[in-house]
Amino acid sequence: MGGFLFTRIIALVTILLAGLIGVALGLSLAVTGNIENVENYKVLNPALPTKIFDSSGDLITEFSADEKRELIALSELPRHLIQAVLAREDPDFYNHRGFSIRGIARAAFGQITGRSLGGGSTITQQVAGTLYTDRTEKTLRRKIRELWWAFQMERRYTKNEILEIYLNYMIMGPGLYGVETASNYFFNHSARDLTLAEAAVLVIQLSSPTRYNPIANPNVAMDRQKSVLAKMVELGYATREEADVSFDEYWAAFDYTRIGASAYYSREDKAPWFSEYVRRELDKFMYGEMDYYRDGYQVQTTLNLHFQELAESEMAEGIAKANALFRTNAGYSLARAERVFVPMANMILLAFNMEDVFADVEHQDEIKAGNKYARLLNPVVDMMSLAFDLAPVKPMTAAAYSKMKSITEENVVEGALVVLENSTGQIKAIIGGSQYNETNQLIRATQAKVMPGSAFKPLYYSAAIDSREFTMATQIFDSPVVFHTAAGQDYIPNNYQGTWRGSVLLYEALALSLNIPALKVLDGIGFDAAINRSAALLGITDPQEKSVTFPRVYPMGLGIIAVSPLSMARAFAVFANQGRALSPYAIRMIEDRSGKILVDYERQVRLDLESMGDGIQIISKQNAYMMTRLLTKVIEVGTLASGSGYGAKLNVKDDKGVTYRIPAGGKTGTTQNWSDAWAVGFTPYYTIAIWFGFDKGGNSLGMNVSGASLAGPIWGNLMNDYNQGLPRRDFVRPAGIVEATVCRVSGLKLTNDCPAGITLSFLEGTVPAEFCDQHGPNAAGTPIRTRIDPSLFITESFTSGLRMPELPPDIQPLRGGSSNSQQSQDPVEHEEIEEPSYNPLWD
Repeated sequence: MGGFLFTRIIALVTILLAGLIGVALGLSLAVTGNIENVENYKVLNPALPTKIFDSSGDLITEFSADEKRELIALSELPRHLIQAVLAREDPDFYNHRGFSIRGIARAAFGQITGRSLGGGSTITQQVAGTLYTDRTEKTLRRKIRELWWAFQMERRYTKNEILEIYLNYMIMGPGLYGVETASNYFFNHSARDLTLAEAAVLVIQLSSPTRYNPIANPNVAMDRQKSVLAKMVELGYATREEADVSFDEYWAAFDYTRIGASAYYSREDKAPWFSEYVRRELDKFMYGEMDYYRDGYQVQTTLNLHFQELAESEMAEGIAKANALFRTNAGYSLARAERVFVPMANMILLAFNMEDVFADVEHQDEIKAGNKYARLLNPVVDMMSLAFDLAPVKPMTAAAYSKMKSITEENVVEGALVVLENSTGQIKAIIGGSQYNETNQLIRATQAKVMPGSAFKPLYYSAAIDSREFTMATQIFDSPVVFHTAAGQDYIPNNYQGTWRGSVLLYEALALSLNIPALKVLDGIGFDAAINRSAALLGITDPQEKSVTFPRVYPMGLGIIAVSPLSMARAFAVFANQGRALSPYAIRMIEDRSGKILVDYERQVRLDLESMGDGIQIISKQNAYMMTRLLTKVIEVGTLASGSGYGAKLNVKDDKGVTYRIPAGGKTGTTQNWSDAWAVGFTPYYTIAIWFGFDKGGNSLGMNVSGASLAGPIWGNLMNDYNQGLPRRDFVRPAGIVEATVCRVSGLKLTNDCPAGITLSFLEGTVPAEFCDQHGPNAAGTPIRTRIDPSLFITESFTSGLRMPELPPDIQPLRGGSSNSQQSQDPVEHEEIEEPSYNPLWD
């Protein structure tokens, strides 16, 4: 009787369990409805990179910071890679039904005993867990769900299909998904070409892509690689000799100096500075759940890859040259100081028993030794710490790298360049600095706020021409002058080397970059007119930004303001674009992975400009043409003459193969203490802005370095390349412009007694009406045309009470686009001006 009752109880419990299992199965089946559509990875939307294309449709790069994935068929993979995966992860893969009792038992026993006996999941379970569960969840519930999905996958897929999903979807490195992407990242070639040893390295990434990363932890990876190769030999997949030879060859060629980085920074990129600019612009267009790292967009851009490659080559050479000159100049100054002044200082300190100060002098040797270690020895120590797994050494090398970064910002010359198409505003090339990497991401072409020096002068000369009080032929006396500021201070500006030229015409003053005439022009039109015109050309509309950018002091006229190279390029492009506004842009169109247009920014820019109506004319067509004439003179007889090869670099072939000289205009700039060097200029097609300087202020490029000598030749070289093969084009001369021949000296109507004449352009109604009165028997007086020695009439008593007005700290120009950047130094610009004997150091 008791046995019968027990049997009935067992039967009842079995029925209840069966019912519960049935309910669970029903619920599970409900969850897996339409499983054929869900499981099929070929119709899923895996994370795909966003592709960036240039204006001709050529691929620039791909963005995939979170998941970099390239799909590859199982049939294309080498047999030893598949064998390595099976040996390491699931030797019974082709025999089980999606799970392994032995594996589960082994893993459970390891958990109970606290020993590492390997995981219990089969390849099928790993795929199921990756696709349908959160594998970071360490619970029994998640394990049961993973097992259930493994059953479903085994029911739906063949073993080869499951293995193909596995090899394409699993994470295998920093931001790397799938064997093809991982192989390209670690070995710089396709998974199709993997060696036996390389296959073993990839396989261990499946367990822990961080710990077993061969770049970050080569010794740990080496040990695990050995175990995989040994297992392959044990299973008969390879001979011991094959494994040993492949292993030795791999580590003999291993690059211990390579720095581990995410796939984003290791991606192939034909224009990294431009790509980074586009990436930041994409942030403005993405909305909702749009993710350009995973959603596979196609971005059509304005870049001309050929232009970019030429710019990178020229700028790399220019930055190298600037740094070589800087080191030479700094080394000479340091050597002279150590040879002459340090012994004198030591003698004085010893004589007066100033031990504390003397100790500081001795400490200089320690500082030099530390800097030399950081520059020369630290990279070697860092490499050895990786090769021999010396973890305690890493903090020391990291500190040395940090110190080197600070030294670099103060003592390494950087450069920036931007190229605009005048008629559209399209950005055709961008160089943001010396080399784009994880520690150098400031796009100086668009982000840096630096002083433009004399390159700024044309912006308010434009307002002077519109005032009709000044023309190309206005005679200005370049001599010492005292300006009285609103604060009641006296300000005496200076020219390069403290010399003056006497009588000059306005076009000469700009071409030769004379400071005194420039400030007389500024004084003549007033700060309001100068600031309003400059802001309009630079695209500054915010009143607060306008107030901060343009301090109402005379040094502003010498370019003591803070602007980006892109803003300067935009201002000059307006001159070349007949005075019409343009909005610089880099992204033309964004499409989704199916080719549907999501954003047509090129069309939107065009519509926005059309909607401006008459407001699109920032300056009149007549004023724009007059500025092209003024700036053409800079190339003919001024500071860009040498940079243009005295016009030779502007000899290009048109679309018919006929050589002609393309018209061009521009301006150079060199700031106080020779800390910044500029060249900005245009042809009818393109505008190029080039800058060289330091990320932190306070240093000097050297007295033998100027915008004319450093940036000018690069500008000329690129203009020669960029304008080849284009239809002939000139700057459009509108109605309201007249030409007249005037006295070369006075700028007045030519007479028979004038020694020479020159033909210049004028706004209608501004041609000089008076005949020259400075030549002939009845001349009023001959103006001074020679250099003036200031010592003849500037005495100590005259200058003792005069001083430079100081800019308030809150409006002094900043560098690097951040509030913690260095403030500008003494705001006086000294331009290097020589006689018109084609001195290449003009500026």
